[in-house]
Amino acid sequence: MTKSLLLSAAIAALAIPAAAQAGTVTSPDGRIQVTIDVDYEGKPFYEVERDGKELIARSQLGFNFTDEDPLRRNLKITAETTASGDETWEQPWGERRYVRDHHNELSVSFTEQDDTPRELTLRMRVFDNGIGFRYEFPDRADHPVTHIAEELTEFSIAPANGADGGTAWWIPAGDWNRYEYLYSETPIASVSMAHTPMTMRLKDGTHLSFHEAALVDYSGMWLQRLQGQRFRAHLAPAPSGAKVVRTGAFNTPWRTIRIADDAAGLVENDLELNLNEPNKLGDVSWFKPAKYIGIWWGMISGKWSWAQGPDHGATTKRTKQYIDFAAKHGFRGVLVEGWDYGWDGTWFGNGRDFSFTKPYPDFDLTGLSKYAAKKGVHLIGHHETGGNIANYEAQLSDAMKLYGDLGIDVVKTGYVADAGGIIACNADITQPCGKQVMVWHDGQRQVQHHLKVVEEAAKNRVAVNAHEPVKDTGLRRTYPNRVSREGARGMEYNAWAPFNNGPDHEPTLVYTRMLAGPMDYTPGVLSLKGGNDVPLASTLAKQLGLYLAIYSPIQMAADFAENLAAHPRELAFIEAVPTDWAESHLIAGEVGDYAIFARKDRNSDDWYVGGVNDAMARDVTLDFAFLTPGKRYRARIWKDGEGATYETEARHRIAYDSAVVKKGDTMKLWLAPGGGAAIRLEPMD
Repeated sequence: MTKSLLLSAAIAALAIPAAAQAGTVTSPDGRIQVTIDVDYEGKPFYEVERDGKELIARSQLGFNFTDEDPLRRNLKITAETTASGDETWEQPWGERRYVRDHHNELSVSFTEQDDTPRELTLRMRVFDNGIGFRYEFPDRADHPVTHIAEELTEFSIAPANGADGGTAWWIPAGDWNRYEYLYSETPIASVSMAHTPMTMRLKDGTHLSFHEAALVDYSGMWLQRLQGQRFRAHLAPAPSGAKVVRTGAFNTPWRTIRIADDAAGLVENDLELNLNEPNKLGDVSWFKPAKYIGIWWGMISGKWSWAQGPDHGATTKRTKQYIDFAAKHGFRGVLVEGWDYGWDGTWFGNGRDFSFTKPYPDFDLTGLSKYAAKKGVHLIGHHETGGNIANYEAQLSDAMKLYGDLGIDVVKTGYVADAGGIIACNADITQPCGKQVMVWHDGQRQVQHHLKVVEEAAKNRVAVNAHEPVKDTGLRRTYPNRVSREGARGMEYNAWAPFNNGPDHEPTLVYTRMLAGPMDYTPGVLSLKGGNDVPLASTLAKQLGLYLAIYSPIQMAADFAENLAAHPRELAFIEAVPTDWAESHLIAGEVGDYAIFARKDRNSDDWYVGGVNDAMARDVTLDFAFLTPGKRYRARIWKDGEGATYETEARHRIAYDSAVVKKGDTMKLWLAPGGGAAIRLEPMD
């Protein structure tokens, strides 16, 4: 036997006793089992089995620091506790009204074998549809401040049917355009550095999504592929030194893996929400889920300007016209961008001249707020920072108070700057302002900033819709005024080049970005045209299907008012479709291909069915098994017309139909290339 084989055998023999220390925890249904242990070097790890088969192979845990030794080996398990939970809680708004939190928990404490031992706890929660775990650091009198250089958490996907274990859908992390990329569909072993959520489908059909929950006062997690199908956490950078700095005892965000048999199991999954703390704001009934229009598409498409001048979009006259349109067609909100000083000159990645309280001379902020209120409409505010949070934080209290006083109860914030180009006055929000530093959009400093904005907004009964944000990690449960955000490549890209997003973009978003939470995608471009009349990769019916496929409690009809009015039958659907749901089910779909939802209105007995398709025409059979037994429903149908396709002017072809359906019925539906559909189901009995 060679020396290397003898060494391997000795190592294996040394590893055997460690198994006695292992802690295990299973899901309530028994299908998922997680083991937590240390190896022969005292390195902590976890592994996951499902139905008795290895799913996540041995994956290491630990940390590197900037001012002390790594915490990754020479540890032993010194304590274990178990717990379980089964409760149902109510969302104030959302994709579904009630959420069940049913899990088993194992908490394992590790102690370093050293003269001055350090301690670390790993808390693992296992649900029927996934797992979540976090690290818990105790208070240390001898070392009160923790400086994390890197988190060493690994996710090693067990090979399924060979070395190439399946397919991944992902976008690159650490590049200039934040989260705003088209998704790549590649073998798992071809991923580089990825943002989360990252979705996978293994060769045996198992679906996985890797993400995080409750990202608070910590740096956002990227996933770096090391080799094969082994990934490691990579924290978003800091200006210098440690990526995370925390004082006293603290918990990291939860690292999450959704686990499902199929695509629907990924989508109908509240894992991250359940790992967040309950509502801290109390009564938030002042926030009303609703639809809105706005003075926005004109600037995006190049017709109007944010800056002052003859083409200025945000004028008093134009805003009144949009308020009148909103009142006539039942839109609660009117978004106005470019109303405040700071848009003249270079503002991208600069933002030093923005005022968040002083309107341009041709925009009567106070008068328009009153005019809107008389019409039953609310202005939606806008705070573009140009990535300059130093300037924004200095004005934040006054800006939110102004909106609160004027009854402007939703604000869209923006951070338009290249990734890593956020301008802060310090590297830690708890410290006094000092020398300017540049931070990342999803680093700890920006995570702190977004929470500060949400808390200040809540004091004034204002909800926040952040663009160029930190990704959603379920914090809307804890702060329900955190209602929506961008965090992906949105509709605006369709204004800039033909087929800029591509027909498969939205069917991919459903199974990737949308697993994080609501997105302000801004659908409803019924003209199917962007700037210079560039065509969208969408049929007319798909624009309606987006309201069901891409969830948000605030939904825009993004087109010019005159273009919306030119499509009265489509506008009728947009006027009717709710933004708050009692139930939501993916009734047909596959990752990246198509997605059809059934959603029940929270405020009536109506159901809505619809969604979006990729570039391949397909026939879909809809099953109405979700309907209430014994009731008949009148179906009003908007669908792709014969020969419709996103590739030509036939994208405008739409067909209208009606039917009577009941539970147990099925309906065949043809989806065009780049197409979609929308159905309203109203009870007849």
